[in-house]
Amino acid sequence: MYLKTLNLRQFRNYQDQKVEFTAAKTILVGNNAQGKSNLLEAVELLATLRSHRMTRDRDLVQEGEAIAQINATLERQTGVSDLTLTLRRNGRRSVALNGESIRRQMDFLGVLNAVQFSSLDLDLVRGGPEGRRNWLDTLLIQLEPVYAHILQQYNHVLRQRNAFLKKNQDSTLSTQHSALSTQHSELAVWDAQLATTGTRVIRRRDRAIQRLAPIATAWHASISGSTEILQIKYLPNIPLGDNHPEEVQQAFLAKIQQRAIAQMHQATTLVGPHRDEIELTINQTPARQYGSQGQQRTLVLALKLAELQLIEEVVKEPPLLLLDDVLAELDLSRQNQLLDAIQDRFQTLITTTHLGSFDSQWLKSSQILFVKAGEIIPNL
Repeated sequence: MYLKTLNLRQFRNYQDQKVEFTAAKTILVGNNAQGKSNLLEAVELLATLRSHRMTRDRDLVQEGEAIAQINATLERQTGVSDLTLTLRRNGRRSVALNGESIRRQMDFLGVLNAVQFSSLDLDLVRGGPEGRRNWLDTLLIQLEPVYAHILQQYNHVLRQRNAFLKKNQDSTLSTQHSALSTQHSELAVWDAQLATTGTRVIRRRDRAIQRLAPIATAWHASISGSTEILQIKYLPNIPLGDNHPEEVQQAFLAKIQQRAIAQMHQATTLVGPHRDEIELTINQTPARQYGSQGQQRTLVLALKLAELQLIEEVVKEPPLLLLDDVLAELDLSRQNQLLDAIQDRFQTLITTTHLGSFDSQWLKSSQILFVKAGEIIPNL
């Protein structure tokens, strides 16, 4: 999988910029806030239709403009594809493949695969469960693009159910018995839908962790010199049992009913995959409480290398690797582990403020581009 060109129009701080990639590794050099990360974000959006910066589309469109466009040509074993993502300040985004508009966005997913590793990922260990859920969901979207649709369905039902609980929160105490039974039967409809869509999310997340965990554990052992054992466990909010859909669905409904009164009082849904946790432990101690920043960084590095390997196994081609200002966060031995693992196996785009972190071999074999105020200059 090789990204040949990228064209950004009115995207973030780029007015109209075309980049041609001429080597397996491209190093983007520049001071902070010049637009290096924006370029990587554009590639990430083409791969996942999500941004790890969690921004609204309106924030991606240049100030004073109505639309922004990201266009790329990508070479794969199956041939060359032309991808276009159009973002609108006030409205829905649209996607096109080889010049043809695509109605279902999930049909656009899976054409370009990429793994993003930025300094923000270091919060995967230290931060709250939402960050870990987002990380797993973004990986899953690339492994099975249909998952984007499944997750969307679940979130839609969750919003509707929460709105229903809010609307009926005050009236529950004062309502007549007959009106209460109507409320309960309407809530039962949302419960059934939540259990159906939620079960699909849970089962896919579980399957992904089952595949990712042993790969990450092996990478972690290799980076830490086998002194530490990493374990990754998926802790769903619903008991999984043997992971049979009917059983999970029944357990889901039982737990919703169990928490019914608390949910009515709090006017929010307390049961479901939006409350899942992914547990990371090193030597059987929770990683967020364990050891130094360096050890936590080793863990995140192992996770990212495992993502690359798993996507490659599933899609049968190596994905792109986007390294956003991350080398500065790693010490020399971890930097070398990462650079050795990449070699020329993955097309890699790297942002940095200076070239000091790279040995001469790397610099010789890389395309070096300088970024200044939303423009790319071959050399300063």
